[in-house]
Amino acid sequence: MNAPTNAVTTPVIATRALQSGYGDAMVLKGIDLALAPGEVLAILGKNGMGKSTLLKTLMGYIRPAEGEIALFGEPAAGLPPNRIARREVAYIPQEKALFQDLSVEENLKLALRRDRDFRPMFARIEDLFPFLKERLKQKAGTLSGGEQKMLLVARALIRRPKLILVDEITEGMQPSVIERLGGILRRERDESGTAMLLVEQHVPFAFSVASRYAVMELGEIPASGETSEALASATVSRYLSL
Repeated sequence: MNAPTNAVTTPVIATRALQSGYGDAMVLKGIDLALAPGEVLAILGKNGMGKSTLLKTLMGYIRPAEGEIALFGEPAAGLPPNRIARREVAYIPQEKALFQDLSVEENLKLALRRDRDFRPMFARIEDLFPFLKERLKQKAGTLSGGEQKMLLVARALIRRPKLILVDEITEGMQPSVIERLGGILRRERDESGTAMLLVEQHVPFAFSVASRYAVMELGEIPASGETSEALASATVSRYLSL
């Protein structure tokens, strides 16, 4: 997949010939992609095609076997997750990653370097997630599934990242929660200019947030394009139904 054509703009994140996997088993087989500032790219595909492996490799949880990763024009392949995060990158994993016995406030503070930053940073999050204000002292594990998902998103956004890696955020969620999450991500995209790599199987949700899509199949990207294209949904559906 080609990078945005604006030669002046440095991609937020870019890969070239990226290969990654587990042990000797290569899951990603030469991934090329680039994401411009403020752009949202949806990575679509069935289970087991390498979508989550891609995000974990970009975030530093899996070391690439070959290829290049650049963050804001600087090499990032092989960096550990904490150093990736310091480059203003947030990650919303598919699996639950909350500390269930900690309060909502304590979970949010984990994303910040200093506790004293919490109040000013929370003011913006409170506007996006009004229910959190009354739940700050409540244990995260006592929230509903949808509320826990929103807390994960809030924890990612509270740091005001320039790039968010989002993995299957709609999985198991009710339509009302999916609609609300979509609205929050669109607002973050439009008002803060946050770039996002959005791994999804829920095509309508992904297309409502992303301007571009890429289909992953067996660790490769056989199809990509603009979500506004007339045949975009049909193209993606063909791969998801195979």
